[in-house]
Amino acid sequence: MHGIANTGQAQSWNGYEGAHWAAHQDRWDAVNAGFDQPLFDAAAVTRGERVLDIGCGAGSTTRRAARAAGPAGRAVGLDLSGPMLERARASAEAEGLDNVRFEHGDAQVHPLAPAAFDLAISRFGIMFFTDPAAAFANIATALRPGGRVALICAAEPEGNEWLNALAALGDLLPLEGFGKPGGPGMFSLAAPGAAAALLSGAGLRDVRATHVSAYGTWGRDAADAAGFLLDSGPGRHLVARAGSGAGERARARLTDVLRPHEADGALRLRGTGWLLTATAPHA
Repeated sequence: MHGIANTGQAQSWNGYEGAHWAAHQDRWDAVNAGFDQPLFDAAAVTRGERVLDIGCGAGSTTRRAARAAGPAGRAVGLDLSGPMLERARASAEAEGLDNVRFEHGDAQVHPLAPAAFDLAISRFGIMFFTDPAAAFANIATALRPGGRVALICAAEPEGNEWLNALAALGDLLPLEGFGKPGGPGMFSLAAPGAAAALLSGAGLRDVRATHVSAYGTWGRDAADAAGFLLDSGPGRHLVARAGSGAGERARARLTDVLRPHEADGALRLRGTGWLLTATAPHA
């Protein structure tokens, strides 16, 4: 691993947060998989292309890009989280993919070879930079002339039903400021135009931001989804701060709040995002 500038996020994603995501890769992929179609429609990966996946996590999008690029192409996943990258490498090996590689590093400072990639993608991996301008500038240098990006980041907090459900626990958990835009964090680029401005500032052209929404599967039923939400990194942190007994009361109430979202043997919640596309200038 090369140098890390984003030390706070590195600590989180190499601690409980990263371990939870790695252990529950399939569940987190089910939460976010609804955004795969708009992302890959925009990315339009073709055979032989070289793809960089920023904040690749446990690597499902990297592996999908590798399959689309075919044997003559390659996909490289970059992430801060050691536990998630271990899971990513194991999954790629199990699938027999030999055109995919995972690198442990910080996109703000990671030494990306100039003009090494045709395409950079990300599914919710670009919101956690302490210096987003530096990160996007670094990513831009890794694109060949005329290369392109297709990225998804979280949009307005109120468009996310999981966050609205947690808001019902305000008298039980210390939610002050939780989910508000700001960074680094999930909603750091939620404000309209924020991410697009950063892409333009990095020298990319034809920048577009399209609002998208999708449903994700959070569990088998309300109780399962409530437990998953409160055992995740942010939920666990809130419960720990609330003190003794709050966790069980919060879980019971959250189960009740989520119950109307049960249907056909699953608990699905709507989320929103910005689909960002841009191209690198031609030489």
